[in-house]
Amino acid sequence: MSRESIRADLCIIGAGAAGLVTAAGAAMLNRKVVLFEAREMGGDCLNFGCVPSKAILSAAHAAHNVRAAAKLGVNAGEPRIDFAAVMAHVRKSIADIEPNDSQDRFEGLGVRVIREWARFTAPDTVESGSVTVKAKRFVIASGTRARIPSIPGLDTLPYLTNETIWQLDALPRHLFILGAGPIGCELGQAFARLGSDVTLVEAGTALGAFEPDHVAVLREALAADGVRLIENAGVERFSGEAGAITAHLAGGETVNASHVLVAAGREPVTDTLGLEAAGIEADARGIVCDDRLLTANRRVYAAGDIAGKGALTHLAGWHGSVILRNLYYGVPTRQSSSPIPACVYTSPGLAQIGLTEAKAREQYGGKVSVTSWPFHDNDRAIAEGDTAGGVKLVLGKGGKLLGVHVAGARSDDIAALAAITMAKGGTVRDLTGPVLAYPTRGEAIKRAAGKHFEPVVFGPFAKAWAGLLSALH
Repeated sequence: MSRESIRADLCIIGAGAAGLVTAAGAAMLNRKVVLFEAREMGGDCLNFGCVPSKAILSAAHAAHNVRAAAKLGVNAGEPRIDFAAVMAHVRKSIADIEPNDSQDRFEGLGVRVIREWARFTAPDTVESGSVTVKAKRFVIASGTRARIPSIPGLDTLPYLTNETIWQLDALPRHLFILGAGPIGCELGQAFARLGSDVTLVEAGTALGAFEPDHVAVLREALAADGVRLIENAGVERFSGEAGAITAHLAGGETVNASHVLVAAGREPVTDTLGLEAAGIEADARGIVCDDRLLTANRRVYAAGDIAGKGALTHLAGWHGSVILRNLYYGVPTRQSSSPIPACVYTSPGLAQIGLTEAKAREQYGGKVSVTSWPFHDNDRAIAEGDTAGGVKLVLGKGGKLLGVHVAGARSDDIAALAAITMAKGGTVRDLTGPVLAYPTRGEAIKRAAGKHFEPVVFGPFAKAWAGLLSALH
């Protein structure tokens, strides 16, 4: 059978967030777009990541709220968990969102969608099983997959990843999680609240990219939920069989579990792409590209997780926007030009934008200052009986916002206030200006900003000035 030949303006490999944003935008500008996706439309986020994890976390949070209701005077007792119904909710969440990312929708926009693996055969050519595409520009958005560490015995076990865990039909008796990053912490807390015993093991420090004092708040919450967190401990080997697995930790301790979830980081999906034929380099982080996402082959962009700039869905969507601006609007845009928030959707949640205090001091030394406000001094948090965490601002010269960090309920929404301010190049003073509704948790970010100015606003000079004005009036 002869291979179909297509000439296009833009050819995209991968239908995750980055690929879909780019495809939709280009098609709406009447560009001829070809989109390859051999697996599920919507990529990792819709099918294995953001959507299913938030769905199961919602069920877990509901169970926790039932247990915790007594402190508010509502005695509901221990919740009955129907795990099959929980998983049905997860799958329904995916199904309800799926039409937004579906092949039908994108074909309706005019995109040619080809559900096959694709690889470069020349700098300007991509082939799949049935199609050859020559295009003016290409976008590689093939994403990442779970990194499976080389631990003896692991390959003999039916371990789970963020992809396969959604196939479970019964609640694990004891879930052993390898890796305490965002995936490990979120799913560890979720399964513990749904009734599993959970052991969470991290070779380093849990959530090492986040503010240590905020991670400490989450660490306490995980312990209260029954999660056993073991940090700075590696796994030397695994033994056993399905349903009866033993993890042998460094130092001699053993942990017996029914299931193992591998959440030990991600690795780029580059092995199917034929990068050498296109003159494109890749390393352990992903495809080598510049701040405009261009590779060594100036026809080809990398976008999303594969670009090695971070593994976040909203960052992938931003990458799509950056490419569209550069290609079709003549607006030179760098992917680093906008601050990107990162969130962990545990309870309490963590959210941050920009530099941690430690990173800021490494870069700016003594020019860095910090101001904060705890939720135990926030009226809404007190009224809700949930005062864990707070807001921390990391400031540079002139009050520049170098980092904003939130731990606590609705931390992701609170961080959005900072994201808007930082995107406009704002300073801590800009956070003091808006009038926020009372009582809200968002007030904490304004109170933290206001605290920074207290020595000036209420200092000796201000008091003397106030006295003078009072005497004159």
